[in-house]
Amino acid sequence: MKKLSFIALVLFSFMLQAQQSPTLHFSTVKEKAKTENKKILLYFSGSDWCAPCIKFRMNFINSEQFKTYSADKIVVYDADFPRQKKNALSKELTAENEALADQYNKKGLFPYILLLNSDGKIIKEWNGYPKETIEEFIKALD
Repeated sequence: MKKLSFIALVLFSFMLQAQQSPTLHFSTVKEKAKTENKKILLYFSGSDWCAPCIKFRMNFINSEQFKTYSADKIVVYDADFPRQKKNALSKELTAENEALADQYNKKGLFPYILLLNSDGKIIKEWNGYPKETIEEFIKALD
């Protein structure tokens, strides 16, 4: 019985982690944006070493205002480049993010935030942490 409880707990924790951080490939993000008639917010981050990147995620991406707005208007993709081994992405996802950096972020800026149309064409860009308030940032996305 204890073994069954342990297995259930482990499975539950994996399911919870998967729900908290769904990983979509960029091709899936583009397809979803086209299908749902949404724009794409692509941002390049160093989630475990770049202070402005962490601040952007915390103050913008994870804010209730942005979550409410993005549910209907935006598909978000974080091209993350973590440095710590414990935060390493899969080889496939790392390669995908590197390809996106080759296409959109040749200078290696962090954070680098792009608003794209569903075809991947750049509409607007932010080099570094946005100077706008969350309200102004959302307005700029429209």
